[in-house]
Amino acid sequence: MKILKFDSIDSTNTYGKSNFENLEDKAVIISDEQTQGRGRFNRTWISQDCDNIYLSLILKPEKKDYLANLTQYMSVIAAKTIETYNVAPQIKWPNDVMINNKKVCGILCEGVIKNNKLSGVVLGIGINLNANEKILEIINKPATSLNIETGKKIDKDLFLKKFLDNFFENYENAIQKGFESFEQDYIKYTNFLKKTVFIQQRDNDTRKECTAKAIDKNGNLIVLTENNEQEIIYSGDLIY
Repeated sequence: MKILKFDSIDSTNTYGKSNFENLEDKAVIISDEQTQGRGRFNRTWISQDCDNIYLSLILKPEKKDYLANLTQYMSVIAAKTIETYNVAPQIKWPNDVMINNKKVCGILCEGVIKNNKLSGVVLGIGINLNANEKILEIINKPATSLNIETGKKIDKDLFLKKFLDNFFENYENAIQKGFESFEQDYIKYTNFLKKTVFIQQRDNDTRKECTAKAIDKNGNLIVLTENNEQEIIYSGDLIY
């Protein structure tokens, strides 16, 4: 695995997409700072603290059927790694990682198309390891950091090694089998099933109230609407 380290970069995902063809499969791009960090739906990800994780993976597997499930796979890996610090992470569908209902980790997966075919993905993650509380206050949603939750500074290099080892240990299985290969681990970390939640679609500010019933075999969310009708949610924000 080749690791490219930067002191500062606009975005590890942007760099990965721009240099995708020249980067080897499973290459790791990591930076101490991002000047234009972003998350899902092009939202800003504050990336000023150098002791946090800002990382993207270049992934070019031959089998591409389950690339869409890699964000959920990565959320499980992040939760497993965070759990080794004696805290209790939760996954908020589809792939946000939370501690005490505050976001500690965000994930962004972007496909790379060449000659009208999917070449692979750039899979990015931001993890708050040693965030400054003043910076967290800038974020417009409840956020936290592992150092705040544990009361001690987190060794970034050690965390990174644990995370990458965990990710690649079962990566091939996730590529071959998709969501079912990590389904039980994913469900173990969820805390929203059987609860009343709200779904907000990307292109619509309206929130739809429903009950989170289950996760299907593809990682989609199955809900019951207010009319007691079953519906499958493929994308959007879960609010509870």
